[in-house]
Amino acid sequence: MVKIASSQNSSLAKEDAFEVLDDEFKALTAEEAAAWRLSHPQTSPWHVLFLQIGVGALMVLLTGLLTQEFHLAASVAWGCVSAVIPAVVFIRALSRQMRQIQPKAVLMGLFFWELVKIILTVALLLVAPKVISNLSWLALVAGFVVTIKVYWLAMALGYMQRKSKPTIF
Repeated sequence: MVKIASSQNSSLAKEDAFEVLDDEFKALTAEEAAAWRLSHPQTSPWHVLFLQIGVGALMVLLTGLLTQEFHLAASVAWGCVSAVIPAVVFIRALSRQMRQIQPKAVLMGLFFWELVKIILTVALLLVAPKVISNLSWLALVAGFVVTIKVYWLAMALGYMQRKSKPTIF
């Protein structure tokens, strides 16, 4: 059987919940905060981008060496470029956008630049047949997907890096 609380009881329950949260919350000292920041390094989006460029270049090189077909390597390269160029625009724009003081402006900027990134990606993929003769869509999609999945690799590398460092807690 469920008992419905009155408005007076529910306000008391909310106050009790806030007291529990306040009891569990512990403010960090400046030294503890600095130690926490050292043990939880922030990954730069530029590092992820450079990792994408490196993986894309490696994929293009391996495709060229293994197949000896220029159009396949060019298709893979265009797939990588279709992921990297929009990412550069997005990161650069967000780097400037994060200097805003108002959170709403930052959030709107995030949505706007994400839309620009998507439109630019689609445009680059649509123009591919005009840029590359004898385009291989399979190679293009493979280059695009592998380059996009580098985000997961970067996250895994960052996670492994943080796990190896000692924490103060």
